[in-house]
Amino acid sequence: MENVTIRMLAERLQLSTATISKALNNSHEISEETKQRVLALASELNYVPNPYASSLRKKASNTIAVVIPEVADSFFAEAINGIESVAQEKGYHVLIYLTHENFGKEQAILKDFQSGRVDGVLISVTTETTAAQHGLEQLVKEIPIVFFDRVCEAVTAAKITTDDAIAAYKATTHLIAGGCRHIGLLSASRHLSISNRRAEGFQQALADHQLPLNSAAITYCSNDPISTHQILKKVFREQHYDGVIATTEKLATAVYEVCEALQLSIPQDLQVIGFSNLTTARFLNPSLTTISQPAFDMGKAAAALLFKALKSSSFPLQEQQQVIPSSLIARNSTVATGA
Repeated sequence: MENVTIRMLAERLQLSTATISKALNNSHEISEETKQRVLALASELNYVPNPYASSLRKKASNTIAVVIPEVADSFFAEAINGIESVAQEKGYHVLIYLTHENFGKEQAILKDFQSGRVDGVLISVTTETTAAQHGLEQLVKEIPIVFFDRVCEAVTAAKITTDDAIAAYKATTHLIAGGCRHIGLLSASRHLSISNRRAEGFQQALADHQLPLNSAAITYCSNDPISTHQILKKVFREQHYDGVIATTEKLATAVYEVCEALQLSIPQDLQVIGFSNLTTARFLNPSLTTISQPAFDMGKAAAALLFKALKSSSFPLQEQQQVIPSSLIARNSTVATGA
């Protein structure tokens, strides 16, 4: 049988976990009526206090968690370096948790943090995550959390992002300046706010240059590489794009592989821009034009905010928002315009 937790009692009674805890400890802050409701349900469900978790909550662990989809992506590798540069200075350990783009794993990981295992959390959510399913609003009230890069817009919490809409606008106008008139956007998710903002920037650039936006302009790909390759082959054969924007590092790599399979020449047949922090982008054949995101700076900024909250309980962490600009680095996968 699953152990009954304070959080389960809170959900059943529609109360905060703090109220449940105080009621169980006979706090004078809680009304007698509420205490009786809590004690009755605790008795009914055979709730047994966890002394280990309690001791952890009362004492700092000197550990923070970083929850990310993967480490193979160079963006997250750089972000971790930024986070650790701050954590080491503060004398904290960093635990890395990988969700592998799986919402269920993300939920299980965050639930585990309620035991007091870590003092705070830095998180970049999965492509499957939606705020409505997640219960994140409650969690940010229980433990300091900072979102970075991939955030849940609906959740009131600290967020460190980059200028995704502007970056996508720059990428699109760069392709237009290079002569492209039939441009496609390759997206990893219909849910992620960063994917939606990149789509907005792309659409705005087309509108500003009087280029049509048809239903095939945005292609949603899969987390599975084999499925993504099949999708891209089909789209490239049918749409005959002259330029594409790959909104993730994996998609940029997939474009090169599919172009080779279809005998499409970059940039003669298809110009390519990728959102990528790959240091090897300049060594690809041809070298890849990229939107380079400030991953290290974003990780560092997210960690700095978290430690401010850990240092002072009065620090308004949930109100903090920072946007750090990305940059476009033109290389040989797009046509030089002389600009």
